[in-house]
Amino acid sequence: MQEKKQLDFYNIGVSYKKADAKTRGKFSLSKESQVALLELAKEKLFTGVFVLSTCNRTEISGFAERPCQLIELLCEFSEGTIQEFSKISFVYKNQEAIDHLFRIGTGIESQILGDYEIVGQLRQSFKIAKKVGTTNAYSERLVNSVLQASKKVKNETKISSGTTSVSYAAVQYLINNLPDYNSKNILVFGLGKMGKHTCKNLAEYTQNKQVSLINRTEEKASEFVKEHASIRKSVIENLSEEIANSDVLIVSTGAENPTVTLNHVAKDKKLLILDLSMPENVDKKVGELENVTIINVDELSKITDETLSIRQQEIPLVEAIIHTHKQEFNNWLNIRRFTPTIAALKESLENIKNDEINFQKKKINNFDENQAEILTSRIIQKITTQFVKHLKADDTEVSESIQVINKVFQH
Repeated sequence: MQEKKQLDFYNIGVSYKKADAKTRGKFSLSKESQVALLELAKEKLFTGVFVLSTCNRTEISGFAERPCQLIELLCEFSEGTIQEFSKISFVYKNQEAIDHLFRIGTGIESQILGDYEIVGQLRQSFKIAKKVGTTNAYSERLVNSVLQASKKVKNETKISSGTTSVSYAAVQYLINNLPDYNSKNILVFGLGKMGKHTCKNLAEYTQNKQVSLINRTEEKASEFVKEHASIRKSVIENLSEEIANSDVLIVSTGAENPTVTLNHVAKDKKLLILDLSMPENVDKKVGELENVTIINVDELSKITDETLSIRQQEIPLVEAIIHTHKQEFNNWLNIRRFTPTIAALKESLENIKNDEINFQKKKINNFDENQAEILTSRIIQKITTQFVKHLKADDTEVSESIQVINKVFQH
């Protein structure tokens, strides 16, 4: 009989910690690429797999014999190579992978501490994986535990006070670096989540009434400006003209290739561009123009705020919440791991009991089978309870104990 190969839970990927915006852009995955990757993972019979791809990180979680199996999947569907990956990557296994997901989901691994945009992204990416059919009970329970911890952290700590995200940082950058920012012409190009947040932050933190919006899908822009009367809608055909009339261009198009090129910007145009897209959506040649300044995601994320020092103080509270939820998950995991072993142990003891009762029935006259049944069943119950207590204890090496029990009671 072929021995079943050991599968471990891995989390592999790249993030802002070791990879700059350009490199992260190479490894980013569009929604279509994520689905295609998951389809192939399913074909290869990988389980518990889900993908997270944001402007700050791209990572794959799931079960595999070796992490390179997940790394190969990532490189197949992104522009990155295995060689590049090895220089700027992280690979977490089992408990480290669990810990990493809890830290991401509670905002303490975000590029801007306490940024909660990741929670929605995690929920959405798991939903996609579930639809494709690559998730399993383990990954579902883990992600639910992470989301519960995240909710508690948000409700019971100040880690996300004075919400700071890249879209917020963009507006803060304008406030801190642009004299007369309230009277500048601002064009927002792209109405994904980042574009919407930027428009809302401009409305909330500035008094600027000269904000224009262009989106590739015009209907979305029309719907949005109905609710935000101070914003003027334009159309993509007028992009060059609108850029010519703007002092600030905020790009949040989220495309795989540049959406703003040299054709859109006049050579003598003085322009500040904030590129919130990942990969970057402004052609590098635009940045070479003498009067153009481009600020990308990495630069925006360096912006600090007095709230960040408050957030820093909340980390121990967040870690305590993570510890509780992680412990609950590991308890579930251990019970799930040892339940089949305890069932097999019980069955083995039942077989011993039945053999012994049958033997004694033949040997002893007037043997009281009922009394023997009651007595031995109680002994079996007490023995299995002791084993369960042992396996649940914090200092127990569950895997080793399961191996010993299986070895001793296997026929």
